[in-house]
Amino acid sequence: MLLMILRVAYLLICAGAIVTYITNETVAGEAAALPPIVENNKVTAFFILLLISQLVTILDVLIRKKRIEVISAVYFGILVGVLLAYLMIQALTPIVPAGSIYHTPVVLITLLILPYLCVTLLLQTKDDFRFVIPYVEFQRDLKSGRTLIVDSSSLIDGRISDVIETGIIESLMIVPDFVLAEVQEIADSSDKNRRLRGRRGLEVLAKLQQSTQVDVKVQETPPPEGRSLTVDQRLVALAKSLRGGVITNDFNLNKVASLQGITVINLNDVANSLKPRYIPGETLTLRIIKEGEGVGQGVGYLDDGTMVICENTAGLIGRDVNIVVTSVLQASAGRMIFSRPEERSAPRRGQG
Repeated sequence: MLLMILRVAYLLICAGAIVTYITNETVAGEAAALPPIVENNKVTAFFILLLISQLVTILDVLIRKKRIEVISAVYFGILVGVLLAYLMIQALTPIVPAGSIYHTPVVLITLLILPYLCVTLLLQTKDDFRFVIPYVEFQRDLKSGRTLIVDSSSLIDGRISDVIETGIIESLMIVPDFVLAEVQEIADSSDKNRRLRGRRGLEVLAKLQQSTQVDVKVQETPPPEGRSLTVDQRLVALAKSLRGGVITNDFNLNKVASLQGITVINLNDVANSLKPRYIPGETLTLRIIKEGEGVGQGVGYLDDGTMVICENTAGLIGRDVNIVVTSVLQASAGRMIFSRPEERSAPRRGQG
């Protein structure tokens, strides 16, 4: 609405200024001299000049998405280029005097080349030249400057909302529009399980947006040009352009992003790091739930969901067994504990 009012005001101001000009009213005490073609065709001249003045508005309407860093680069590039051109012309004046036949070409070339070089330089270095005032990001102050990109797996998983509520993440969190589209597609799936997972992802996103602990926004991104990119590839490209990190629990995305130098917060790693540490030799009580893949193995689970594989307990399904930890396997996909039945009495650490 504000833009519409501004454009209408600009149109009226342009129309009034053009009418003042073509009616040959006095300006600053002197009558404005009109070219013969304007003097003889005032109505036509009015509409032509008005159309020319509104070309800016037309371009503004057609180019809907404008990036502040690009506009700033062009604006400051022109300003700095003209300033450098002026200084260069002053420096060349003793060599090429104002009355010289070479003075005008030198001024023209200087005014064309230096602004162009400054604009192109700023456009190519805008991501590294962050201390210039126009590149300051217009967002609420955050203690951490690294933006975090949220992928669909972390939204569907749901644990991200619990992590956010702890207050340990204070960065701006961005959900790209293509990630939101992916979650919506899953929510509209004909498969019941996929549909439930997609709806949970949308509910988690709504919860994150209402959180007071962190800023979360859905960001529109331009479609990839030239070739088709997967969602993971677009996530990595966006993280690079924003100099940010990625929040995920997708093992493959974790590896790909890490190989390209992008910071990754893996929710599985976060959860594993908070699980109780069991070392070989510790004892605990475990309920055997089912048989394992190996001969004679039984499988049980700790309260946090950690799988425990115990030798020689396949015949003890449904019973509580005192076990001794023999080894622990830690990976991004989860943690597994290997054990054997306790042969003698020992203090127990916990109960599964």
